[in-house]
Amino acid sequence: MKMKKWMTAVLAGTMAIGITACAGSNNTGVEPAAMEALKEDTTPITIQYWHAHAEAQLEGLNYMIGEFSKKYPHITVEPVFQGAYSELHKKLQAAVAADDVPAVTNVEVASLPNFADSGVFEELTPWIERDQVQLDDFSQGMLGAYAYNGKQYGFPLIVSTSVFVYNKTMLDKLGVKPPQTWEEIDAFNQAVTKKGENGMPTYAFSVPGWDTWYYDPWMINGGGQILTDDMSASAVETEASLRYIENFKRWKDEGHLHIGYGKGASDNMRQMFLGGEIAMVEHTSALLKMYQENADFEVGVSFLPGDEKRTSNIGGAGIVMMAGAEDAEKEAAWKFIEFMTSAEHNIKWAESVGYLPTRKSAIDSDEGAQYFERWPQYRAVYEHFDNVTPRMQHPAYPEFSTVYKEVVGEMALNNADPVPLMKEAAGKINDILADYE
Repeated sequence: MKMKKWMTAVLAGTMAIGITACAGSNNTGVEPAAMEALKEDTTPITIQYWHAHAEAQLEGLNYMIGEFSKKYPHITVEPVFQGAYSELHKKLQAAVAADDVPAVTNVEVASLPNFADSGVFEELTPWIERDQVQLDDFSQGMLGAYAYNGKQYGFPLIVSTSVFVYNKTMLDKLGVKPPQTWEEIDAFNQAVTKKGENGMPTYAFSVPGWDTWYYDPWMINGGGQILTDDMSASAVETEASLRYIENFKRWKDEGHLHIGYGKGASDNMRQMFLGGEIAMVEHTSALLKMYQENADFEVGVSFLPGDEKRTSNIGGAGIVMMAGAEDAEKEAAWKFIEFMTSAEHNIKWAESVGYLPTRKSAIDSDEGAQYFERWPQYRAVYEHFDNVTPRMQHPAYPEFSTVYKEVVGEMALNNADPVPLMKEAAGKINDILADYE
């Protein structure tokens, strides 16, 4: 496998660390006989778990590691916080180049294809088959987000999706509900937006412009796609792919849609919503607890409205094994991965970190029923459990997605017509793709 430009994208402008496809991976793959022997081996071993868990998630993480130690007392897991996803990814690349990798790590969902394509992560299929893990117990979209080219490299760990969070108190007073289809959006806008008069919101809804994760599903739901079917060329400029952004421009010009973009855009959008200036915001499901705790009104949650399709994309991070680890470390890493994503602990883990449960059996259990009693807003997500799908899986996605994100920025900040800009962006995307052939 040849060296690729994705290193520059992952390192986000910092000094790139050159690696080859298997640099630092002297022990890629574990022989079947060795795997069987290692399964029963109780020789004491210590592994590192590199992670990006925020402070609010540490209590849950420490609980899980404690429970893991009870089940596997011979395995010591050392959690090592490596910063936000971007910092973690940089440090992983440095570790690979230095041939000194952790056994197990987080990886942000959109970056998995980059690493997997370069041989940095170990494929989990041999362990999955050996221990007969029931993959159909996972949401297939969530599981697929951590696969690449038909190989399973990780499992979903801290999973989110974008949803509409809305002011239920306000909408109930107006006698309207969140739109479930694109056809319902215009009527919703007219009923909700009163341009700030009589205490009504200035905007009907808001879509974040700062991350393509929020509007890729709009493109897909409108019948469009980011790349052609064979992933060889841009498709953002096609008629179907432009439908969503043409609607965004119209709704923005009519005064109904707020688009957050630039420094402080996320905090500003939150405050506008909590202050009653926006009736409904598209945001990550991981922040639902924050909205619940800070709103002085009843908070509701609705799945994204559909048109030709109805989907939302996976966000958050998975848990993976490093290919450069020693065989015994890989076995310990596998046991940790399986434990952290098991149905037994799925509800407690998800609730402790504020992310979504991923196991169907856990959701259908008595514990799952109690979870929904405490968090009824999440039902909107699980009614569409199989409609939550992976992001674009291409090694160049982190790089070329910034190109069409800039188009949304021009529309949000300068009211530019996005159609010609998106057509220009297609050429830039094709130039980037050419480097990955």
